[in-house]
Amino acid sequence: MSQLNQNTQEPYNNSGKKKSQVLYWVIIAALLGTCIFLFMGKNDMSQKYDQLSHDSQTKIDSMKTDRASLQADFDAASAKIDQLTSQNTKMDSALQQSNAELAKLRGQISGMLKKDKINKDELKKARKMIDELTDKTKQYEARIAALEKENGELKQENSTVTHQRDSTITQVVNIKKIASALNADNIRMEPIHKKKNGTEKETKKARKVDVLRIKFDIIENHIAESGTKQMYIRIIAPDKSILSNPTNGSGMFNSSSNNQLSYSVEKDISLVKEQPVKDISVDWNQDGDYQRGIYSIEIYSEGYMVGTGKVTLK
Repeated sequence: MSQLNQNTQEPYNNSGKKKSQVLYWVIIAALLGTCIFLFMGKNDMSQKYDQLSHDSQTKIDSMKTDRASLQADFDAASAKIDQLTSQNTKMDSALQQSNAELAKLRGQISGMLKKDKINKDELKKARKMIDELTDKTKQYEARIAALEKENGELKQENSTVTHQRDSTITQVVNIKKIASALNADNIRMEPIHKKKNGTEKETKKARKVDVLRIKFDIIENHIAESGTKQMYIRIIAPDKSILSNPTNGSGMFNSSSNNQLSYSVEKDISLVKEQPVKDISVDWNQDGDYQRGIYSIEIYSEGYMVGTGKVTLK
C-alpha cells in the first residue's frame, strides 16, 4: 500500500516540478520581454529627446544667427546715419524732421535688440523696423545729395554774380580812373642854351642845348578830386631810347596795362577840381651832348598817356 502511494506521489512530484519549471520560464520570458520593451521604449524616447534637443538647439542657433544679422544691419544703418549727420551740420527743416524720425526708430530697434530674450515674432518685427530704417536712411541720403546739388548750383550762381559784380566794379573803377586822368594840352619842348652870364636862350642846334624844357597845360577835369597829382614824362631820343638818369629823378611806373615803363622825369601837379593848370614846366638836364634829330614827349597820368609832343634838334 505504501509502495503504491510512493509510486503515485512520484509522478505527481514530477508533474509539479515540470509545471514549476514552465511557470518559471514563462515568468523569465515575460520579464525578459518587459525588459526588452522597456529598453526599446527608453531607446525610442532617448532618440526623440535627442531629436527634440537637436531641433531646439538648431532653432536657438538660427535665432542667434538672425539676431546677429539684425544687429549687424542695424549697426551699419546707424553708422551711415551718423556719418550723414556729421557731414551735414546745417540741415533744413525736412532733414531735421527726418533726423528726429531716424533717431526715434533707432532707439526702438536698439531697445529691442538689447533684450536678453527675444522671440521669433520680435525678431520679425525688428527685421521689419531695420528695413524701414534702411529705406529712411536712403531717403535721407538722397535729400542731402539733392541739397548739396542745389547748394552747388547756388554757389555757381553766386560765383557768376560775384564775377559779374567784380567785373562791373572793375570796369567802373577803370572808367573812373580814365576819367580822373589829367589831360595835357599845349605840349611843347624848348631846347635851352645857358650862357655864361646866366641868361637863357632857346636854340635848335643840338650841340648848344644844355636843357630840354617841357611845358604843357592841364585841362580842367570834373571827375578828378583836388590834391597833388603825379605826371610822368618820357623823353624819347632820336635813336628811340628813353632818356633816363636816376640822379635826375628817373624811375619806373605802372602803365594802365600793368606794364613797367621807365620815365625821364616826374612832376607833381597841385590840382583844384574843375580848374585848369597853365604853363607847367619841367627841365631835363643831360651831362653829355644831345643827338640831332626828332625828340618825342609822352606824358602819363593814372597810367594812361594823356599827351604827346615833338621837337627837332639840328
